[in-house]
Amino acid sequence: METADVSALLVDVAARVVLPRWRRLASHEIFDKGHGDLVTVADREAERELGAALAAATPGALIVGEEAVAEGVTNLADLAGAGHAWLIDPVDGTGNFAHGSPDFAVMVAEVVGGATERAWIWQPVHERLYVAERGRGASRNGEPIPPRPRPGVPVGTVPGSRRARVAEHLRVVPSWRCCGMEYPALLEGERDFLVYRTVKPWDHLPGALLVSEVGGRVATLEGADYRAGVDGSLLVVAASAELWGRVASALG
Repeated sequence: METADVSALLVDVAARVVLPRWRRLASHEIFDKGHGDLVTVADREAERELGAALAAATPGALIVGEEAVAEGVTNLADLAGAGHAWLIDPVDGTGNFAHGSPDFAVMVAEVVGGATERAWIWQPVHERLYVAERGRGASRNGEPIPPRPRPGVPVGTVPGSRRARVAEHLRVVPSWRCCGMEYPALLEGERDFLVYRTVKPWDHLPGALLVSEVGGRVATLEGADYRAGVDGSLLVVAASAELWGRVASALG
């Protein structure tokens, strides 16, 4: 599929399946997958529609959706070795979505031979579409996003027990609890670094390509650059390689 066609698909599915449920979900349309991880009817229906359209357009491609993996329908381990795959996060920030916050996103990444080649993040309420193509940069609503100067003390998010240690050196602020909001915020200069406990690919592959295309670095705390199949104790995202090193050092 052409990049513009995938963009149009995300916007269309969000408009028909996701937004009509925003702030209108009934209690029986929200489910707990465990440990407070929510899923809604909008997640499931949007994933089915996106997956069907992508599969029809690219016969033979592996379709990996967050909810299909959670339900045991798709094996996440197949992603890294697939010749061609589509990764779908139908509603990133489901907790925000279920509680009426506008801070959620629909995300898709195209993975070829384990490398992320294209990525999309659509924020339906904010009407911001972020797109990246490997080696061709990143854009917001069709306008290129250049690398940005980062004056002052770097600002970012850090989980749990590591927060106090990093706050001794850098400014730590609350998380949006939505990668589809936080990665774009780094592109826009609202955040300089992000640290995550979990490294699930549907959360991070789309944003990781966006960040790398504007000169940033996304890697595990152990130093492995992030891609399909990579795991680690923490994932560190930064607007530059130099800042990545500072954050990793502060994390200890």
